[in-house]
Amino acid sequence: MSVAVRRRFVVLISGQGTNMQAIVNRCRSEPLDADVVAVVSSRKGVPGVVWAASQGIATETVVAADFSSRETFDEALAACIDKFSPDYVLLAGFMRVLTPHFVKHYQGRLINIHPSLLPSFPGLHTHQQALARGVKVHGCTVHFVTALLDHGPIIAQGVVSVNDSDTVQSLGDKVLKLEHQVYSQVTAWLSKGLVSLTEDQRVDVSGMPRRIFFGDNHE
Repeated sequence: MSVAVRRRFVVLISGQGTNMQAIVNRCRSEPLDADVVAVVSSRKGVPGVVWAASQGIATETVVAADFSSRETFDEALAACIDKFSPDYVLLAGFMRVLTPHFVKHYQGRLINIHPSLLPSFPGLHTHQQALARGVKVHGCTVHFVTALLDHGPIIAQGVVSVNDSDTVQSLGDKVLKLEHQVYSQVTAWLSKGLVSLTEDQRVDVSGMPRRIFFGDNHE
């Protein structure tokens, strides 16, 4: 009888870490053959680190201001992550642009969630951009990370309707709630070994041909 492989996740955060919390809770509630073995923050004393520590999860902080360049910061960050021998590194509100060398080091194992329906609205202020452009749907994207910012093979997306009454805050709240669902589900797929990249750099999730999620307000 084969023994199930427990996959190891390291989650990178910069603030509240609500997506990280959703991932931890998903790993523990089903339970999945996976563990969040460490949470690494780019900022000191943030609520996400406090929460992770309270859950008995190893925490580390690597602050960019302590290093002379992006390259030296990324080298220190990679050294910190590698201590935990992760199968996947999950970016969950990690507010740093990573160098190509760092991305290459974790190629095929580095995953991000972005608060828009990529390729629309890469970068910052995505909800403001969505409202300014008058789109009728908005959402989030979980994708493999490449050297090109907010690009890379898409694993799953979540969609919410944009209402005439929406503000940046209300739209952001709807998207964030859906992010928790989408990212934790992708974590479940990863834990089961269902996610792979095809030769043409598209994502295949075994047994899951439809990888789109809808918020409660979407009709």
